[in-house]
Amino acid sequence: MANIGKFNTLRIVEPSDHGLYLDGGEHDTILLPTRYVTPDMKIGDEIEVFIYNDSEDRLVATTETPLAQAGEFAYLEVISVNERVGAFLDWGLSKDLFLPFREQGDLSFTVGDGAIVAVYVDEYTNRIVASTRLHRHLSNTTPAYEPNAPVHVLIYGESPLGFKAIIDKQHRGLLYYAETSDKLEAGDQFTGYIKKVHSNGNIDLRRDPAGRQRAETFSAVIMEKLLAADGCMPFNEKSTSESIRETFGMSKKAFKQAWAVLIKAGEVTDRFETEYLTLRSKWDGQMFIEKIPDHSAKQQHRPG
Repeated sequence: MANIGKFNTLRIVEPSDHGLYLDGGEHDTILLPTRYVTPDMKIGDEIEVFIYNDSEDRLVATTETPLAQAGEFAYLEVISVNERVGAFLDWGLSKDLFLPFREQGDLSFTVGDGAIVAVYVDEYTNRIVASTRLHRHLSNTTPAYEPNAPVHVLIYGESPLGFKAIIDKQHRGLLYYAETSDKLEAGDQFTGYIKKVHSNGNIDLRRDPAGRQRAETFSAVIMEKLLAADGCMPFNEKSTSESIRETFGMSKKAFKQAWAVLIKAGEVTDRFETEYLTLRSKWDGQMFIEKIPDHSAKQQHRPG
């Protein structure tokens, strides 16, 4: 049986002038249009496709990947608004996703706005639609996350304690203000980390990984950036949290911890109070050098 609004593995049953027909179970055959057919597809093969409604409400298949399946959440752009029925969102498929006025609550949208929505199949029309009434669609199950597990985070609001988040497009979570210095807004998306899953299903998040894993992961990021920048970058202890997050993808606290790991390993200079952060191989006392071996044989110069 083919599930509407989901990826399905379906068998190719016969060719058509318009593509290939797939076995849709109780939905009968479902057309995979010619533009998605590849030369290696043969009768009897099973292929993975996404099932949705075309502009005439017929079920069709596509090999394209939407930004969200039914049962998931996404931050999508409004690309048109019909004053009579609602808004239409870009969700990565040729047919736009419908956001009816009745599912917009107290919100209103214009073209170019971003909308945080739940994607679901309307039980009366069998159509895939969007809704901004998020809490109706968030999962009530308790997920089996391990502490420090990386997860996709979508910020959708704030509370007195922190930022409200949707985790892995399904679960609700909270990123406490104490866990981040970032200025987050609804629609922001990033990789966060599980801090704790409570017995009632509530999930606490971290902005960055914890413990040794955090320092090792981020020290590798710093080394990669430094090597790409030929050994030195304009960052020091006075650099802003925003610039560190933008460049290295970590908090200032995590940055300092990772830098300490590199210092201990002898990979970088400990002159963190200077204008530049540098590889040890690029630093000789107060001067930079061009190459690693034989300092005396190389021309030296001051940064600037």
